[in-house]
Amino acid sequence: MSDLERTLVLIKPDAVRRGLVGEVLRRYEAKGLSVVEMDLRTINGDLADRHYAEHLERDFYPPLREFVTSGPLVALVLEGDEAVEVVRILNGATDGRVADPGSIRGDLSLSNRENLVHGSDSLESATREIALFFPDLG
Repeated sequence: MSDLERTLVLIKPDAVRRGLVGEVLRRYEAKGLSVVEMDLRTINGDLADRHYAEHLERDFYPPLREFVTSGPLVALVLEGDEAVEVVRILNGATDGRVADPGSIRGDLSLSNRENLVHGSDSLESATREIALFFPDLG
């Protein structure tokens, strides 16, 4: 019995600028996750606010909002066995300076804010976030 799940991943503007989209996708696919939907887009402040709604009042949010809207990102839906947790492990700790070697952030990021990728933190978040970025999948 498999626990097939879907999760939202954002390959953030820093990864796009650095030409890391292929490497990041390779790691997800090599693990066995499937790309269900994928779109290159630049998001506006409204979508950033809805996506990060729980962080709106936090002091770190204004710079995060500025960063995530600063250029194109790749939004994708991945599917696989326990995809939410698998993606979180592959992504590594939020702060790339302390993320485990072998993780995306551990190998490729030296920042806490510009940390290359976002992955949904729960099935509930994945459902909400997928609906924001890919409403036709609902």
